[in-house]
Amino acid sequence: MNTIEDLVPNKLPGHIAIIMDGNGRWAKRQGKLRVFGHENGVKTVRNTVEQCVKIGIKYLTLYTFSTENWKRPKIEVDTLMRLLVSSLKKELTTFQKNNVRLNTIGDISLLPKRAFKELSEVMEKTQDNSGMTLTLALSYGAREEIKSAVRAIASKVKNNIISPESIDETIINTHLYTHDLPDVDLLIRTSGEHRVSNFLLWQIAYAEFYFIDVFWPDFSEHHLVGAIKNYQNRERRFGKTSEQLI
Repeated sequence: MNTIEDLVPNKLPGHIAIIMDGNGRWAKRQGKLRVFGHENGVKTVRNTVEQCVKIGIKYLTLYTFSTENWKRPKIEVDTLMRLLVSSLKKELTTFQKNNVRLNTIGDISLLPKRAFKELSEVMEKTQDNSGMTLTLALSYGAREEIKSAVRAIASKVKNNIISPESIDETIINTHLYTHDLPDVDLLIRTSGEHRVSNFLLWQIAYAEFYFIDVFWPDFSEHHLVGAIKNYQNRERRFGKTSEQLI
């Protein structure tokens, strides 16, 4: 059984991103509606956040609702938005107790007014917390993010604010939703699927991927620690050779 004590403190990933997949299939396997899976997935979010705080992770980003998810049946979308509102209300005390700052990326202007209001209020109340930064990717799509960044940079070039020759990775980074976040070190996807589903395409350029055949509601501390242990056993070369890292 994997435990936090098994981890090497000075080799922790600074930024973990998770594609929380499998709520619907988990519910169907039990003969329940998909809504039941989403409700239990919220409990896993709470546990995962608390475990990451305990471990010492500085940044955790959760793929909460993609731009493509708007295409799902209205009843499911409405349920997800309702769960978002109720969860934020319940978790504010937990965020404050654990010194967690809530952040978001994506086009949150598309959220229902109540969800947008609750999200904004919790973000404001936790903005001075200096522990872990929890980022919810809401109404998020990486291609849309990159498209938005390209448009903003193109506008600045057109208005002679920046020159084409000055465009580098730093300038691109400053125009992304994640401009105040470091690149992802470890990307985890649950449910056994092996794809990134339009999630943080720029930011995962050198991330370590960890796919686990467990539905999100069943993802536990044991699985989280196992993913981090696996990460700690990998050699991250960033294009260099093993000899250059010595």
